[in-house]
Amino acid sequence: MNEPGVIRKLDENVVNRIAAGEIVQRPANALKELIENSLDAHATNIMITVKAGGLKYLQIQDNGTGIRSDSLDIVCERFTTSKLREYEDLQAINTYGFRGEALASISHIAHLTILTKTQHDKCAYKASYENGKLKGPVKACAGNNGTQITVEDLFFNVIARKKALRSPNEEYTHIMEVVGGYAIHNSHVGFHLKKFGENTDIKTPIKSSVVENVRIIHGNSIARELLEIELTDPTLKLSLHGYVTNVNYSHKKGTMLLFINHRLVDSLSIRKAVDSVYATYLPKNAHSFVYLSLELDPRNVDVNVHPTKHEVQFLYEEQIIDRIKTVIENKLLSCNSSRVMYTQARLPGATMVEEIVKKTTEGAKVYAKDLVRVDSDTQKIDKFFRTVSKSETTIEQATDTHKETIKIDQDIQDTVLEGAEDDLNNSLFLEPSESKSKPEGNVKTAVVDSNITYIDPKESFKTRTFQYERVETKLTSVKQLRLDVENNCNMNLREILANLIFIACIDSQRSLIQHSTKLYLCDTTRLTEELFYETILYDFQNLGLIKLSDPLPLVELFVLGLSSQESQWDPELGDKRDMAKQMVELLVSKCSMLFEYFSLQINNQGELLALPLLLDGHTPFMGALPTYLVRLVTEVNWKSEKECFDTFSRQTAIFYSQPNPDTNEEALKSEMWKQEHIVFPAIRRNFLPPTSFTGNGAILQIASLCDLYKVFERC
Repeated sequence: MNEPGVIRKLDENVVNRIAAGEIVQRPANALKELIENSLDAHATNIMITVKAGGLKYLQIQDNGTGIRSDSLDIVCERFTTSKLREYEDLQAINTYGFRGEALASISHIAHLTILTKTQHDKCAYKASYENGKLKGPVKACAGNNGTQITVEDLFFNVIARKKALRSPNEEYTHIMEVVGGYAIHNSHVGFHLKKFGENTDIKTPIKSSVVENVRIIHGNSIARELLEIELTDPTLKLSLHGYVTNVNYSHKKGTMLLFINHRLVDSLSIRKAVDSVYATYLPKNAHSFVYLSLELDPRNVDVNVHPTKHEVQFLYEEQIIDRIKTVIENKLLSCNSSRVMYTQARLPGATMVEEIVKKTTEGAKVYAKDLVRVDSDTQKIDKFFRTVSKSETTIEQATDTHKETIKIDQDIQDTVLEGAEDDLNNSLFLEPSESKSKPEGNVKTAVVDSNITYIDPKESFKTRTFQYERVETKLTSVKQLRLDVENNCNMNLREILANLIFIACIDSQRSLIQHSTKLYLCDTTRLTEELFYETILYDFQNLGLIKLSDPLPLVELFVLGLSSQESQWDPELGDKRDMAKQMVELLVSKCSMLFEYFSLQINNQGELLALPLLLDGHTPFMGALPTYLVRLVTEVNWKSEKECFDTFSRQTAIFYSQPNPDTNEEALKSEMWKQEHIVFPAIRRNFLPPTSFTGNGAILQIASLCDLYKVFERC
């Protein structure tokens, strides 16, 4: 006869490991808990770095209130929290966390390290944890305000759970969904997500908007179809705000972001109710994008019904769902007249197949004043100007290699010392041949793509893609400069420039662009300067090289630069060559830093070997090189790290943005071609225009189709 088993109390480590398995089912669950802790700490910027889908490495850094140093010894113990004191507090909880189990659970199945600093602490404190306990004493160290939590080797002691997980790429997809959801809901907080050592995949600015973050994360195909919905019901104590796509958008895999009292949850009943509304309008098996933020009386919501807080229960569920269905249905009915139907214009395989969009609903007539030019080849401004035949270009041959000769400004040439002119003219870098940079075949595809292809604004936060692994920038000063650029970005100008249609160059310094039905005059030099400034900051330590075929002597270049400013030269400063040697000594002493951070290569003999490559296909006007080097010495603040990087980037951007002042017709055509095919496409992809551009004349609206029609109607 079998004997009954003996009931024993489990060991505390076993209990904690079982509990950890319920709360942290995959890396995305751990990250969700950490993000909620950062939001509870009132963080405005959250940076997340992931390696191997979060299993090998998961780090989150915020600028919140931090953790008190005297609480670090118990912060990873179970049921330790600053958000709850009594059970009754749970009935009106308005924070994300309340159980105090997240850090404890993670520490039992991973190696956990916390680096934190409060506003009043003089230094940061670092502590490592294992099984909820400190592994060693808390150490004082340098750090910024806020908290940085690093989770390494997740599930290292739960082998079965680790093997059950899918590939690292799939786990990273789950992490992107979590970060994307919280970034959309908390649009006032900046989120940064990237894989370790790679480009940023999600990057939203601080003080953004829900629609803008949807555009950044999910693309413009969803953002442009969003409809805002709002609902307030005092009887049910319900407040609803959200965005849903109209009937023009459908996808086989829909997206639903549901937040109840600011907590990301899932509700099968609400999901089915929303799908039933869209089933009337969308094709079979097609779904919509829905973002809903419900605020209910905390006393009517039970948040403690799921280990991962993935689900909640609330009172009056049926009545609330009916109200949600009603408000969505009314919104869709009100916009039904704008539905767009897509048809195939030609049979598959036909040449020049283009997708034609037809508005089939009655009353959807588009008036002429609202028509937007979308194909630059139908009528381009160049058609109205006389075609100028190409003049003969000067070609130099050196060791069977053709090199394009860059002409030095005539005023500077007059002051070249003996032998210096030969050094400059013979030390030119190789540029792409004209046949590569200007294709002679069918140019239509390139022109159309450069004008009408929508640039997803999330790409505006990404630098260009490299074929090699990027160096991660960890300098706080550089991150702060990047943050200043993002905070100063004007969203309206960004939308205009991210989706501009290039019209023509007026001259080497001014261009015309179109956005929607408006025409804008751009100061190309100012736009290019800011573009290069941002490029230097975002490609810091990752800039390419423009190798010079022969080294350039810095002393001679400095003499040229000082001679070009003869009117400002003070005789008390002594001989120009002596001053030039002192300037060379300064740059040579900084050569390691200049090469590592900015790809400006100088050898110990005081020779310039390479310049930074800021934009593929773009080379600076070499006639301004001597003046640029002088300004590096006189205008860059070499004593302060942040000021040094800022002023160096600014001076370099000024140098690279200067157009060739040569009035030669061929030089002017080359400059205009470079602006249309190199500079403005980069502006569309990467540029974050500063707010100052709205008032300094960098971008001016000079015509509006609607206003022109009003004038014509009077005639």
